Amino acid sequence: MPKSSLRILGIDPALRITGYGAIERRNGTVHLIEAGVVVPRVRGTLEQRLNELHAGITEVISQIEPASIVIEELYTSYRNPRSALLMGHARGVLCLAGAQAGITVHTLGHARVKRALVGSGSARKEQINAMVTRLLRLRQAPEPHDVSDALALALAFLNVLESRVELSHVR
Repeated sequence: MPKSSLRILGIDPALRITGYGAIERRNGTVHLIEAGVVVPRVRGTLEQRLNELHAGITEVISQIEPASIVIEELYTSYRNPRSALLMGHARGVLCLAGAQAGITVHTLGHARVKRALVGSGSARKEQINAMVTRLLRLRQAPEPHDVSDALALALAFLNVLESRVELSHVR
């Protein structure tokens, strides 16, 4: 990849449907590389589902070859603590896949993603989806929402990176 390129893989973690979306900034323009979902078997044991999630995202990482991976942070409060624990397992497996590939894994909270894309941490999913569609110049909105959320993570991370670069030039 030329130096002016940057490829980012966004991952929206879950045990049932994990969305992913890869974007690339080339010469100042952002392009969609690939997006989809990893869906482990619903009826398998936790260990089997985690293994399938790891294998699926490992394959995605090897095909896309991102420079960075960004995964959504866990919420600070869940109504159901069991859901938080299961999400922690899924995130751990996804982080492991990135580390095994030698790729730095970053995290962003959902409110920061919303602020980076729409300007408000309380933006609705429809607003985020519309912004993802517009920024990537897509003919239709990405589906399911897991894919749109993953692309939003990647776009927000790119926004954060570019903001840091701009601020470092201000000194």
